[in-house]
Amino acid sequence: MRDIRRVVSAENFDAVGAWRDTPYFTEAERAALALTEAMTRLSDREDPVPDAVWNEAAKHFDEHELAALVLAIAAINVWNRLNVAVRQPVGVWKV
Repeated sequence: MRDIRRVVSAENFDAVGAWRDTPYFTEAERAALALTEAMTRLSDREDPVPDAVWNEAAKHFDEHELAALVLAIAAINVWNRLNVAVRQPVGVWKV
């Protein structure tokens, strides 16, 4: 499996929320961000992960890479939902 990681610049990091409107992301990264958004925003869409989003990701990632991406998105969503449930702000540890 190829290593798809790269060093993220400050511009990339700061622009994640506006990934559609910035020039900082590759087509593969945009496909991963679209899949991430689709898998995260389940309740406000009739078809949360449309075929077009999945097919675009599948153009850039092989089966194993897609599986790893889906599992990473799911794991992050689990932690976000757990933090919401226990009212744990991100980056703050209650002792």
